Amino acid sequence: MDWPSTINGFRSYLKLEKFLSPNSVDAYLQDMNKLQQFALSLQPERKPETITSQDLKAFIQWINELGMTSASQARTLSGIKAFYKFMLMENLLSHNPAELIESPRMQRKLPDTLSIVDIDALIGAIDLSKPDGFRNKTMLEVLYSCGLRVTELITLKISNLYLEDDFVKIVGKGNKERLVPIGEQAQKLLKIYLREIRVHFNIKKGQEDFVFLSKRGAALSRVMIFMIIKDLAEKIGLKKSISPHTFRHSFATHLIEGGADLRAVQEMLGHESITTTEIYTHLDREYLRETIIQYHPRS
Repeated sequence: MDWPSTINGFRSYLKLEKFLSPNSVDAYLQDMNKLQQFALSLQPERKPETITSQDLKAFIQWINELGMTSASQARTLSGIKAFYKFMLMENLLSHNPAELIESPRMQRKLPDTLSIVDIDALIGAIDLSKPDGFRNKTMLEVLYSCGLRVTELITLKISNLYLEDDFVKIVGKGNKERLVPIGEQAQKLLKIYLREIRVHFNIKKGQEDFVFLSKRGAALSRVMIFMIIKDLAEKIGLKKSISPHTFRHSFATHLIEGGADLRAVQEMLGHESITTTEIYTHLDREYLRETIIQYHPRS
């Protein structure tokens, strides 16, 4: 088979069988485009089914030389492996050339987090006199209270709010559903927003169930959430480079530091593997510094 038809079949497999989000599908297809580009540079008529393990090792070396980070290389290799599993399932191959290819070793980077003081300052900097001020305050409270991904926030639906039971239902990666507790402050703001603010929006057809809406009555974009947070960080003079995901990191870190069970945090974040959640078990750096100063004999 040629590259376009094979990749098109892979796209259908990711969407219809793996139920991946459009963003995830696009990421996988970008990996395939890189592999196709590399294969055709070796030989113009090279077909996907003729790629060998040695070719894939050379491909990893090639993207490394392009300056791609270890994390990006590992993610690309994950896409390649999924592609060849698909080809095996479709009987387009008799063996998997990617099976024994190892991912590059990665250093586990501690995520940037915000202190509770930082979060209070960011939310406190929102101008509530502006039409979208109360909506923005509610969004950030929900983002931090529930530890959501930005896509989960903008796709949150009214029909998935169970505030009388202190839970919201989240549809995460791969359309996997999970129930997440929601705090009292976030609940209070949500109820006011839905009852007194959102009712005045001219809501577009098909957007009626989305919780957070733009001035035009449609679901917000990811970029909009990034811009809101970036503007607030500049407003309070916060020097950290932050994003909506920083609120999710902070949610997990504050829970772990407060003594929350790791498995419970894993469930709330929607992580498949607990090893992903374990990165949040790092101790508060300021606490460590103060401990050393107080107790080390040379301090």
